[in-house]
Amino acid sequence: MRNPARPTLLTAGIAATALLASSQALAYNEGDFITRVGVAHVDPKSDNGSLANGAIDVDVRSDTNLGFTLGYLFHDKLGVELLAALPFKHDIRLADGGLPTASTKHLPPTLTLQYYPLGGTGAQVQPYAGIGLNYTHFFDESSELGDLELDSSWGLAGQLGLDVRLDDNWGLNAAAWYIDIDTDVSLDGTDLGKVSIDPWVFMAGISYRF
Repeated sequence: MRNPARPTLLTAGIAATALLASSQALAYNEGDFITRVGVAHVDPKSDNGSLANGAIDVDVRSDTNLGFTLGYLFHDKLGVELLAALPFKHDIRLADGGLPTASTKHLPPTLTLQYYPLGGTGAQVQPYAGIGLNYTHFFDESSELGDLELDSSWGLAGQLGLDVRLDDNWGLNAAAWYIDIDTDVSLDGTDLGKVSIDPWVFMAGISYRF
């Protein structure tokens, strides 16, 4: 006599296998490369310090440009990522409410060690956190007051991010970094002191795993 339950169990088993395979296809695993591209906004802290022994208050303004990262997972839950971007340009105001009297461009490559708490699982939402090192190179400085120079900066960086997987390869991404950026400032060869930029960097865009 034919057992009517057998096809039902077989169908359920096939469906469960397909669901598991689909779930694992979303998983972040050792050996994955992940690139993220989006709009990046650099927002310096509100109190950037003062120059010339406190005589000149400094206000560094924010800027937005294209940002991109490349990451590699050397473990299901651990990876490294390099943040890069097109150059950001910041207007610099001296004294309260003053018009821009200087500007600078910078590149902020940042290398972080990342932790993926749901790595290796089929979670569609993949959060991550990172800590690492930033190098900021300033260039194209200009000032109405004279020959302005900002020294390059090394500092620590912290990161939080989130990928929402759309399929095996594509996803949506949002991330934020807090970066320690301090630079020594000189004008016409005279040392004026240090400026603390210490920005939050926010980026939103897409991710691609390969």
